[in-house]
Amino acid sequence: MTDTIPRPFVPMSEPDIGPAERAAVLAVLDGKTLALGPRLAAFEDRLAARVGARHGIAVNSGTAALHLCLLAAGVGPEDVVVTTPFSFVASANCILYTGARPLFVDVDPVTLTLDPERLERAAQTVGRSGRRVKAVLPVHVFGEAADMDAILAVAERHGLAVIEDACEAIGGAYKGRPLGTLGDAGAFAFYPNKQMTTGEGGMIVTDDARWDALARSLRNQGRDVFDEWLAHTRLGYNYRLDEMSAALGLAQVERLDEILAKRGRVARWYHERLDAMEGVARPRPSAWTTRESWFVYVVRLADLATRAHVMRALAERGIPSRPYFPPIHLQPFYRADFGFREGMFPIAEAAGETCLALPFFGTMTEQQVDTVCGALREVLAAFRPARPGRSRVTAGPTATATAGASGAAGAAEAARA
Repeated sequence: MTDTIPRPFVPMSEPDIGPAERAAVLAVLDGKTLALGPRLAAFEDRLAARVGARHGIAVNSGTAALHLCLLAAGVGPEDVVVTTPFSFVASANCILYTGARPLFVDVDPVTLTLDPERLERAAQTVGRSGRRVKAVLPVHVFGEAADMDAILAVAERHGLAVIEDACEAIGGAYKGRPLGTLGDAGAFAFYPNKQMTTGEGGMIVTDDARWDALARSLRNQGRDVFDEWLAHTRLGYNYRLDEMSAALGLAQVERLDEILAKRGRVARWYHERLDAMEGVARPRPSAWTTRESWFVYVVRLADLATRAHVMRALAERGIPSRPYFPPIHLQPFYRADFGFREGMFPIAEAAGETCLALPFFGTMTEQQVDTVCGALREVLAAFRPARPGRSRVTAGPTATATAGASGAAGAAEAARA
């Protein structure tokens, strides 16, 4: 009889929850107020102070936060909002919720964040067409900061509101300034795989008192502060965050530096093991990211033909992985409704074909990192070279895509306008 050796299993992600969080949630359950209570206000005040914003408005998801930011900016039907196709689909869906149209521009090949030069060209092209670009929504993808100074300069020239999708970047900094606080407003998200969590939840941060007041009304079915009970000034939404989630978030904010440090330690373990590994390039944050906020750990594979094989082979060894991110414009309903197709945004598409998220969480052990990297090394070593004719990338998440990308992307931007 042959002994069966169980394969190692490493979770894809885990929330970092400790005694303080459990005690905070139980304290709410021991009380009588489960919604619109003191923990919500305390969470908003504490997180806003943590990032240096005047106002914090807690909501039930990062998507809700982005939606309300767009409404506060006055975005509506017939407007255009520029954003990146390389993100989670919510970054563009929230634009559709307002009746506006997303205008995708391709990403910088190194940071994989919105390219300011393409933003400038898109704003000029739409302006000449007679339509109006109302806002820009840069995404700090994977916690990597977009080039905000350049984006803000374009926005100022064209009169655009700037809404930072910082849903993956709480605690990160761009040139010493907290992400989420550089534009008119920023949105954070607290799903369980994020740096900090409330289970489900999100928050808007802004220095604009008018945006603050409007977002508070919109999240609570359009009720204003001066309205009587069941009186509603405007159309609103049920985007409230409950007291248990707020209590969990408040405890997590108090531990945020610790949580970020633990995730940074895991990232360094990965760096050390992947630096010399053939066939894979590790993430290398840009010089302007002065504090890293690790959401996921995403590598780039050296050949477009390898990822599906690598994911299957890792899964057979008990190691999960994810293809972060399939470009938004190639999602089925974006193709069907807007006519997007392959080749329109080649840098985002190349990243979408080669990026691979490995298991990553702050409580991950060094042994678990060894297990993942050992399995990845074994899989890559066993894989035969790609078939002739397949495109290749040569640098890391962070790679330059196929030749001719700039011209194709520019044409696609104009077509979508």
